[in-house]
Amino acid sequence: MERSRRKQLTFWSLAAVVVCLDACTKAIAVERLPPVHVPREVFGDFIRFTLVYNPGAAFGLNVGPYSRWVFLVLTIVALFILSRLYRAAHPNDTLRTIALGLVCGGAVGNLLDRIRSASGVVDFLDVGVGGWRWPTFNVADIAVSIGAFLLAWSLWGEEETSVPAAAQVPVPTTNPGQGT
Repeated sequence: MERSRRKQLTFWSLAAVVVCLDACTKAIAVERLPPVHVPREVFGDFIRFTLVYNPGAAFGLNVGPYSRWVFLVLTIVALFILSRLYRAAHPNDTLRTIALGLVCGGAVGNLLDRIRSASGVVDFLDVGVGGWRWPTFNVADIAVSIGAFLLAWSLWGEEETSVPAAAQVPVPTTNPGQGT
């Protein structure tokens, strides 16, 4: 029972921190960074704050005038799948719990933007050199990216540990000396 509570506390605390941090940083960006698309150097040209509104998905992926609603529904479906992964995670699997908390918190953070505004998700972190720039992103995107990496690592580790057990299963063979 204690491990189950620790799993819940880890997941919900991490998801809540991500949502709160994301909402606070976006509110500050909206208040202090207008006008849109005007970069402000933080660490030279390498790290800048640039307010943009992304009506699509990650990296500016857009599916036309219905992008807001398409990505809103896709996010809800993804959260449903992630909730199933969370419930299936073993209470001792801290890495998976952390990964799912990060991904869910980030997904909820961007979902709230889609619900709140037709303009799109608030992005403001602008990294790159000269014309070579990474697409502008936010705290929720960082959480989703790190969480997705950790989740893949967790699932890959699970697969690695299950392969030896599967390799030990005897496979029925026919004896060449006997008829079939």
